[in-house]
Amino acid sequence: MKKVRIVDVATHAGVSKSTVSQYLNGRYSHMSEETKQKIKASIAELNYVPNPIARSLKAEKTHTIGVVVRDITGYNTSRVLRGIDDYCKKHNYNVLIYNSDFDAAAEKGALQSLKQLCVDGIIITSSGHNSELINELMGAGMPVVQFQLEYPNCRSHIVTSDYQNAAFQATEHLIKLGHKRICFMAQEFTNSYSRRERYQGYLDALNKHGIEADDALLHFWQRESSFAKDPVELLKTDNPPTAIFSQHLAITTDLLKAYHNADIAIPEQVSIIGFDEIPMVELFKVPVSVIKQDSYQIGHETAKLAIQAIKGQLDSPKHTVVDCEFIERQSTCAI
Repeated sequence: MKKVRIVDVATHAGVSKSTVSQYLNGRYSHMSEETKQKIKASIAELNYVPNPIARSLKAEKTHTIGVVVRDITGYNTSRVLRGIDDYCKKHNYNVLIYNSDFDAAAEKGALQSLKQLCVDGIIITSSGHNSELINELMGAGMPVVQFQLEYPNCRSHIVTSDYQNAAFQATEHLIKLGHKRICFMAQEFTNSYSRRERYQGYLDALNKHGIEADDALLHFWQRESSFAKDPVELLKTDNPPTAIFSQHLAITTDLLKAYHNADIAIPEQVSIIGFDEIPMVELFKVPVSVIKQDSYQIGHETAKLAIQAIKGQLDSPKHTVVDCEFIERQSTCAI
Protein backbone atom coordinates (compact mmCIF):
# COMPACT_ATOMS: atom_id res chain seq x y z
CA MET A 1 0.00 0.00 0.00
CA LYS A 2 1.33 3.40 -1.02
CA LYS A 3 2.00 5.71 1.90
CA VAL A 4 -0.29 8.73 1.94
CA ARG A 5 1.62 12.00 2.15
CA ILE A 6 0.57 15.46 3.21
CA VAL A 7 0.71 16.59 -0.44
CA ASP A 8 -1.85 13.89 -1.30
CA VAL A 9 -4.23 15.28 1.31
CA ALA A 10 -3.72 18.80 -0.06
CA THR A 11 -4.45 17.69 -3.65
CA HIS A 12 -7.54 15.73 -2.59
CA ALA A 13 -8.90 18.67 -0.60
CA GLY A 14 -8.01 21.22 -3.26
CA VAL A 15 -5.88 23.33 -0.92
CA SER A 16 -2.19 24.07 -0.53
CA LYS A 17 0.24 21.84 1.36
CA SER A 18 0.92 24.68 3.85
CA THR A 19 -2.81 24.94 4.58
CA VAL A 20 -2.96 21.25 5.47
CA SER A 21 0.16 21.67 7.64
CA GLN A 22 -1.48 24.56 9.51
CA TYR A 23 -4.59 22.43 10.04
CA LEU A 24 -2.56 19.53 11.44
CA ASN A 25 -0.79 21.88 13.85
CA GLY A 26 -4.02 23.40 15.07
CA ARG A 27 -3.41 26.79 13.46
CA TYR A 28 -6.76 27.32 11.76
CA SER A 29 -8.18 30.39 13.51
CA HIS A 30 -8.19 32.25 10.19
CA MET A 31 -9.25 29.22 8.15
CA SER A 32 -12.80 28.99 6.85
CA GLU A 33 -15.06 26.28 8.19
CA GLU A 34 -15.47 24.93 4.64
CA THR A 35 -11.68 24.51 4.24
CA LYS A 36 -11.37 22.77 7.61
CA GLN A 37 -14.13 20.34 6.70
CA LYS A 38 -12.54 19.59 3.29
CA ILE A 39 -9.21 18.77 4.93
CA LYS A 40 -10.86 16.72 7.66
CA ALA A 41 -12.83 14.71 5.11
CA SER A 42 -9.74 14.13 2.93
CA ILE A 43 -7.71 12.91 5.91
CA ALA A 44 -10.48 10.44 6.79
CA GLU A 45 -11.03 9.23 3.21
CA LEU A 46 -7.33 8.78 2.47
CA ASN A 47 -6.66 7.32 5.95
CA TYR A 48 -3.76 9.75 6.38
CA VAL A 49 -1.69 9.35 9.56
CA PRO A 50 0.72 12.22 10.39
CA ASN A 51 4.35 11.30 11.05
CA PRO A 52 4.98 12.58 14.59
CA ILE A 53 8.76 12.13 14.35
CA ALA A 54 9.02 14.09 11.12
CA ARG A 55 6.84 16.85 12.49
CA SER A 56 8.76 17.05 15.76
CA LEU A 57 12.12 17.11 13.97
CA LYS A 58 11.04 20.29 12.25
CA ALA A 59 10.42 21.76 15.67
CA GLU A 60 13.82 20.39 16.83
CA LYS A 61 12.10 18.27 19.50
CA THR A 62 11.05 14.63 19.17
CA HIS A 63 9.45 14.27 22.61
CA THR A 64 11.36 11.00 22.81
CA ILE A 65 13.76 9.82 25.52
CA GLY A 66 16.21 6.98 24.91
CA VAL A 67 16.87 4.49 27.69
CA VAL A 68 19.87 2.14 27.78
CA VAL A 69 19.82 -0.69 30.34
CA ARG A 70 22.04 -3.71 30.87
CA ASP A 71 19.30 -6.36 31.11
CA ILE A 72 15.71 -5.45 30.30
CA THR A 73 14.49 -8.71 31.89
CA GLY A 74 16.12 -7.98 35.26
CA TYR A 75 13.77 -8.00 38.25
CA ASN A 76 14.69 -4.48 39.37
CA THR A 77 15.39 -3.09 35.90
CA SER A 78 11.89 -3.96 34.69
CA ARG A 79 10.42 -1.97 37.57
CA VAL A 80 12.74 0.97 36.91
CA LEU A 81 11.58 0.94 33.28
CA ARG A 82 7.94 0.93 34.36
CA GLY A 83 8.59 3.97 36.53
CA ILE A 84 10.32 5.74 33.62
CA ASP A 85 7.59 4.88 31.12
CA ASP A 86 4.72 5.88 33.42
CA TYR A 87 6.29 9.26 34.17
CA CYS A 88 7.15 9.92 30.53
CA LYS A 89 3.65 9.03 29.32
CA LYS A 90 2.16 11.40 31.89
CA HIS A 91 4.34 14.19 30.47
CA ASN A 92 3.78 13.30 26.78
CA TYR A 93 7.19 11.77 26.08
CA ASN A 94 7.81 8.51 24.23
CA VAL A 95 10.46 6.02 25.37
CA LEU A 96 12.92 4.03 23.23
CA ILE A 97 14.62 1.18 25.12
CA TYR A 98 17.96 -0.41 24.23
CA ASN A 99 19.40 -3.49 25.93
CA SER A 100 23.21 -3.70 26.19
CA ASP A 101 23.49 -7.22 27.71
CA PHE A 102 26.35 -5.95 29.90
CA ASP A 103 28.42 -5.39 26.74
CA ALA A 104 30.26 -2.06 26.46
CA ALA A 105 30.32 -2.19 22.65
CA ALA A 106 26.56 -2.75 22.50
CA GLU A 107 26.09 0.10 24.94
CA LYS A 108 28.20 2.38 22.73
CA GLY A 109 26.17 1.40 19.67
CA ALA A 110 22.93 2.16 21.51
CA LEU A 111 24.15 5.62 22.49
CA GLN A 112 25.20 6.37 18.92
CA SER A 113 21.86 5.14 17.56
CA LEU A 114 19.93 7.31 20.00
CA LYS A 115 21.96 10.32 18.94
CA GLN A 116 21.14 9.61 15.28
CA LEU A 117 17.45 9.27 16.17
CA CYS A 118 17.60 12.80 17.63
CA VAL A 119 16.12 11.86 21.01
CA ASP A 120 15.64 14.78 23.37
CA GLY A 121 17.51 13.07 26.21
CA ILE A 122 19.13 9.80 27.31
CA ILE A 123 18.73 7.72 30.47
CA ILE A 124 21.36 5.05 31.09
CA THR A 125 22.66 2.61 33.65
CA SER A 126 26.23 2.67 32.43
CA SER A 127 28.97 0.05 32.27
CA GLY A 128 31.53 2.75 33.04
CA HIS A 129 33.38 1.99 29.80
CA ASN A 130 31.72 4.65 27.65
CA SER A 131 32.19 7.67 29.87
CA GLU A 132 34.11 9.54 27.17
CA LEU A 133 31.22 9.16 24.71
CA ILE A 134 28.65 10.14 27.35
CA ASN A 135 30.71 13.22 28.19
CA GLU A 136 30.87 14.08 24.47
CA LEU A 137 27.09 13.80 24.17
CA MET A 138 26.58 16.04 27.18
CA GLY A 139 29.14 18.49 25.82
CA ALA A 140 27.12 18.70 22.60
CA GLY A 141 24.00 19.59 24.58
CA MET A 142 22.39 16.15 25.04
CA PRO A 143 20.76 15.82 28.50
CA VAL A 144 21.93 12.56 30.10
CA VAL A 145 20.69 11.02 33.35
CA GLN A 146 22.35 7.94 34.82
CA PHE A 147 20.89 5.62 37.44
CA GLN A 148 22.12 2.91 39.83
CA LEU A 149 25.86 3.14 39.07
CA GLU A 150 27.93 6.30 39.49
CA TYR A 151 31.43 6.80 38.08
CA PRO A 152 33.97 9.55 38.93
CA ASN A 153 34.84 10.37 35.30
CA CYS A 154 31.24 10.93 34.17
CA ARG A 155 29.42 13.64 36.12
CA SER A 156 25.88 13.72 34.77
CA HIS A 157 22.52 13.99 36.52
CA ILE A 158 22.04 10.72 38.41
CA VAL A 159 19.61 8.78 40.59
CA THR A 160 20.91 6.18 43.06
CA SER A 161 19.67 4.32 46.10
CA ASP A 162 20.97 5.23 49.54
CA TYR A 163 23.53 2.44 49.31
CA GLN A 164 25.75 3.38 52.24
CA ASN A 165 22.96 3.74 54.78
CA ALA A 166 21.23 0.57 53.54
CA ALA A 167 24.43 -1.48 53.87
CA PHE A 168 24.95 -0.04 57.35
CA GLN A 169 21.44 -1.14 58.41
CA ALA A 170 21.88 -4.68 57.12
CA THR A 171 25.32 -5.12 58.70
CA GLU A 172 24.19 -3.67 62.04
CA HIS A 173 21.20 -6.03 62.05
CA LEU A 174 23.59 -8.98 61.81
CA ILE A 175 25.86 -7.53 64.49
CA LYS A 176 22.93 -7.12 66.88
CA LEU A 177 22.18 -10.82 66.34
CA GLY A 178 25.69 -11.55 67.63
CA HIS A 179 27.55 -11.95 64.33
CA LYS A 180 31.10 -10.63 64.17
CA ARG A 181 32.39 -12.70 61.25
CA ILE A 182 30.31 -11.15 58.46
CA CYS A 183 31.37 -11.86 54.89
CA PHE A 184 30.84 -9.04 52.38
CA MET A 185 30.25 -10.67 48.99
CA ALA A 186 30.31 -8.32 45.99
CA GLN A 187 31.35 -7.63 42.43
CA GLU A 188 34.76 -6.01 41.92
CA PHE A 189 34.53 -2.37 42.98
CA THR A 190 36.44 -1.11 39.89
CA ASN A 191 35.81 2.64 39.79
CA SER A 192 32.13 2.52 40.77
CA TYR A 193 31.21 4.90 43.58
CA SER A 194 27.97 3.01 44.15
CA ARG A 195 29.65 -0.33 44.91
CA ARG A 196 32.18 1.33 47.20
CA GLU A 197 29.39 3.11 49.10
CA ARG A 198 27.91 -0.26 50.05
CA TYR A 199 31.25 -1.46 51.35
CA GLN A 200 31.69 1.77 53.29
CA GLY A 201 28.30 1.26 54.95
CA TYR A 202 29.43 -2.24 55.97
CA LEU A 203 32.69 -0.84 57.39
CA ASP A 204 30.82 1.93 59.22
CA ALA A 205 28.67 -0.60 61.05
CA LEU A 206 31.69 -2.72 62.02
CA ASN A 207 33.50 0.37 63.26
CA LYS A 208 30.50 1.58 65.29
CA HIS A 209 30.43 -1.72 67.17
CA GLY A 210 34.18 -2.00 67.62
CA ILE A 211 34.65 -4.89 65.19
CA GLU A 212 37.88 -4.86 63.19
CA ALA A 213 37.44 -5.33 59.45
CA ASP A 214 39.02 -8.51 58.11
CA ASP A 215 40.14 -8.60 54.47
CA ALA A 216 39.61 -12.36 54.54
CA LEU A 217 35.87 -11.66 54.76
CA LEU A 218 35.78 -9.63 51.53
CA HIS A 219 34.92 -11.97 48.65
CA PHE A 220 34.21 -11.27 45.00
CA TRP A 221 31.91 -12.65 42.33
CA GLN A 222 31.96 -12.18 38.56
CA ARG A 223 29.05 -12.54 36.15
CA GLU A 224 31.05 -14.79 33.80
CA SER A 225 32.89 -17.00 36.31
CA SER A 226 30.80 -16.75 39.50
CA PHE A 227 32.65 -16.85 42.86
CA ALA A 228 36.38 -16.27 43.20
CA LYS A 229 36.26 -18.72 46.12
CA ASP A 230 33.74 -21.52 46.59
CA PRO A 231 31.20 -20.30 49.19
CA VAL A 232 30.79 -23.85 50.50
CA GLU A 233 34.53 -24.19 51.12
CA LEU A 234 34.44 -20.76 52.79
CA LEU A 235 32.38 -22.25 55.62
CA LYS A 236 34.98 -24.99 56.15
CA THR A 237 37.87 -22.63 56.98
CA ASP A 238 39.36 -22.43 60.49
CA ASN A 239 37.55 -19.17 61.30
CA PRO A 240 34.55 -19.12 58.95
CA PRO A 241 31.98 -16.37 58.58
CA THR A 242 28.71 -16.86 60.47
CA ALA A 243 26.83 -14.50 58.16
CA ILE A 244 27.03 -13.34 54.55
CA PHE A 245 25.90 -10.00 53.16
CA SER A 246 25.43 -10.40 49.38
CA GLN A 247 25.48 -7.25 47.23
CA HIS A 248 23.54 -8.26 44.12
CA LEU A 249 20.52 -10.40 43.27
CA ALA A 250 22.61 -12.57 40.91
CA ILE A 251 25.18 -13.16 43.68
CA THR A 252 22.46 -14.08 46.18
CA THR A 253 20.92 -16.48 43.65
CA ASP A 254 24.25 -18.26 43.00
CA LEU A 255 24.94 -18.37 46.73
CA LEU A 256 21.58 -19.97 47.54
CA LYS A 257 22.06 -22.55 44.77
CA ALA A 258 25.50 -23.50 46.10
CA TYR A 259 24.26 -23.92 49.66
CA HIS A 260 21.17 -25.82 48.57
CA ASN A 261 23.30 -28.29 46.57
CA ALA A 262 25.62 -28.75 49.57
CA ASP A 263 22.73 -29.14 52.05
CA ILE A 264 23.88 -26.10 54.02
CA ALA A 265 21.15 -25.12 56.48
CA ILE A 266 20.15 -21.44 56.44
CA PRO A 267 20.23 -19.73 58.90
CA GLU A 268 21.43 -22.47 61.28
CA GLN A 269 24.84 -22.83 59.60
CA VAL A 270 25.09 -19.36 58.06
CA SER A 271 22.84 -16.30 58.07
CA ILE A 272 22.25 -14.45 54.77
CA ILE A 273 21.09 -10.98 53.80
CA GLY A 274 20.84 -10.01 50.15
CA PHE A 275 20.88 -6.62 48.47
CA ASP A 276 17.83 -6.43 46.17
CA GLU A 277 14.47 -8.11 46.48
CA ILE A 278 14.14 -11.70 45.22
CA PRO A 279 11.29 -12.73 42.87
CA MET A 280 8.65 -14.95 44.54
CA VAL A 281 10.68 -15.02 47.75
CA GLU A 282 7.53 -15.91 49.70
CA LEU A 283 7.64 -19.37 48.08
CA PHE A 284 11.12 -20.15 49.44
CA LYS A 285 11.52 -22.73 52.20
CA VAL A 286 13.57 -20.08 53.99
CA PRO A 287 12.57 -16.59 52.75
CA VAL A 288 15.66 -14.37 52.52
CA SER A 289 16.10 -11.07 54.36
CA VAL A 290 16.92 -8.29 51.91
CA ILE A 291 17.66 -4.66 51.31
CA LYS A 292 14.86 -3.67 48.94
CA GLN A 293 15.48 -0.82 46.51
CA ASP A 294 12.46 1.23 45.45
CA SER A 295 13.01 0.49 41.76
CA TYR A 296 9.80 2.09 40.54
CA GLN A 297 10.61 5.32 42.37
CA ILE A 298 14.12 5.27 40.92
CA GLY A 299 12.55 5.14 37.46
CA HIS A 300 10.12 7.93 38.35
CA GLU A 301 12.89 10.20 39.66
CA THR A 302 15.16 9.38 36.70
CA ALA A 303 12.52 10.35 34.15
CA LYS A 304 11.70 13.46 36.16
CA LEU A 305 15.33 14.59 36.04
CA ALA A 306 15.54 13.82 32.31
CA ILE A 307 12.53 15.96 31.45
CA GLN A 308 13.70 18.77 33.72
CA ALA A 309 17.09 18.67 31.99
CA ILE A 310 15.46 18.67 28.54
CA LYS A 311 13.46 21.75 29.50
CA GLY A 312 16.59 23.50 30.75
CA GLN A 313 15.42 23.58 34.37
CA LEU A 314 18.65 22.21 35.88
CA ASP A 315 21.69 24.47 36.10
CA SER A 316 24.17 21.86 37.37
CA PRO A 317 24.38 18.06 37.73
CA LYS A 318 21.75 16.88 40.23
CA HIS A 319 22.02 13.73 42.35
CA THR A 320 18.75 12.28 43.65
CA VAL A 321 19.00 9.61 46.36
CA VAL A 322 16.12 7.17 46.93
CA ASP A 323 15.69 5.41 50.29
CA CYS A 324 15.91 1.62 50.63
CA GLU A 325 13.96 -0.65 52.95
CA PHE A 326 15.37 -3.47 55.10
CA ILE A 327 13.00 -6.46 55.10
CA GLU A 328 13.70 -9.03 57.81
CA ARG A 329 12.72 -12.61 57.02
CA GLN A 330 13.88 -16.07 58.17
CA SER A 331 17.39 -16.24 56.69
CA THR A 332 19.10 -14.72 59.73
CA CYS A 333 19.24 -15.82 63.35
CA ALA A 334 21.08 -15.01 66.55
CA ILE A 335 24.24 -16.86 67.52
